[in-house]
Amino acid sequence: MAYDLITMGRIGVDLYPLQTGVPLAQVSSFGKFLGGSATNVAVAAARLGRHTAVITRTGDDPFGAYLHEALRGFGVDDRWVTTVAGLPTPVTFCEVFPPDDFPLYFYRQPKAPDLEIDGHELDLDAIRDTRVFWVTGTGLSEEPSRTATLAALAHRAKTGTTVFDLDWRPMFWRDPESARPFYAEALRHTTVAVGNLDEVEVATGVREPHAAARALLAAGVEIAVVKQGPKGVLAVSAFGDSAEVPPLPVTVLNGLGAGDAFGGSLCHGLLEGWDLETIMRHANAAGAIVASRLECSSAMPTPDEVAAALEAGAVL
Repeated sequence: MAYDLITMGRIGVDLYPLQTGVPLAQVSSFGKFLGGSATNVAVAAARLGRHTAVITRTGDDPFGAYLHEALRGFGVDDRWVTTVAGLPTPVTFCEVFPPDDFPLYFYRQPKAPDLEIDGHELDLDAIRDTRVFWVTGTGLSEEPSRTATLAALAHRAKTGTTVFDLDWRPMFWRDPESARPFYAEALRHTTVAVGNLDEVEVATGVREPHAAARALLAAGVEIAVVKQGPKGVLAVSAFGDSAEVPPLPVTVLNGLGAGDAFGGSLCHGLLEGWDLETIMRHANAAGAIVASRLECSSAMPTPDEVAAALEAGAVL
């Protein structure tokens, strides 16, 4: 049976402070959570009832074992999560200064195992057959993950829905110009592109939301989704549809993970065949719910929680 969604990309352990408004140097206790954007998207979609899996790699260590257990606990198939000898499972720390300051500290040295995904080990038939396939910009930042990601996209050849999460992380690249050719190649094989203003600018050289959406469509995608922060989200289709949806009111505790909840909901809405405005409203609500919670993966909302937020017009 084909998957609803297979994601490919980052995984790691999030170590988030249990105190807010405190610099990392003074934090005394942390919570341990499954993390990594592509992995969180698979978790978010699974919470909404989807059959999901993730393609990634961990270290051969206790943190790697924890991630397998967490994935299975969330109902995400971990059969394509493999180990890399000699590389530690990544950990990520953050600081929590609500409402809008959440510095991230990635510990991915000497190299993250998820950048060791090898094209020769991919289950290309499963990638072709899944209803939605999700890849990230970080997966393009180093070899062999870059070649594996592009090979998976080329093999899929726009079968079904293929989502490119632009996922720009400047610490993983020399500069935006070095990333742009690889982003352009990925966009050629993509049906949906999603990113914030910084990310669409890296991909297209254009920052104005409507112009960036047009540039993404011109690059070959069928739906361009531009997240505009406090101004909400813009979605434009190559078939003439568009939607611009404001954010759902929420008291933010930790904004990290909101984009991954948005992504999981986006995939769910595409699978349901909803119109663009309905997809964006549902995804905004899912993201807002996670922004009201400390953690990421374990904070992903259920269908009833999203429905309640939409009915209330806010996250209560």
